[in-house]
Amino acid sequence: MPRLFTALEIPRDAALSLSLLRGGLSGARWIDVENYHLTLRFFGDIEGHVADEIVEALDRVDRPSFQLTLSGVGAFGQKKPHSIWAGVIPSPEMNALQAEIERISKRLGLPSDPRKFTPHVTLARLRNTSPLDVAHYLSARGNFATVPFRVGRFVLMSSRDSVGGGPYIVEEAWPLNGVDARAASRSASASEASRIMR
Repeated sequence: MPRLFTALEIPRDAALSLSLLRGGLSGARWIDVENYHLTLRFFGDIEGHVADEIVEALDRVDRPSFQLTLSGVGAFGQKKPHSIWAGVIPSPEMNALQAEIERISKRLGLPSDPRKFTPHVTLARLRNTSPLDVAHYLSARGNFATVPFRVGRFVLMSSRDSVGGGPYIVEEAWPLNGVDARAASRSASASEASRIMR
């Protein structure tokens, strides 16, 4: 059974900027560039008929496209760091989109996500990496930021159970208002990014 989640894709230029953060940290398993994404709502292992209900409900989402800028780096797990991420400059439009998806999830009776929504792009999973090494890595890259990019759609992604997640597959995509269908399909999908990076 696939694990499902809604996400924003990371376009090629921003993904290339993120890829420059790879390396320089022992015990880090770096996420493949084509698998970069920003999770809006994790659903988990979902039965087929529930997945259909989720898709049907998301069909009705009517939100504007918006600009997003990735900025700063951080780590989850203070005393025992387990992942490195790139942050996001706060975006009211992204938060409104995420909140609507959260309301849809509640309406469908899905269990609420115990974690507070913290928008980020995971860069690496850590194993036995010392907090001091993580602190050095983060302080050397604290001024990281991408050029702003336009978010033209949000997607439903799936992943098979694997170590560290991925590969991720776009199952469905919904354009946001103000973006025509051609532009939405041109926005960097995970498969486009993987072709570019190979």
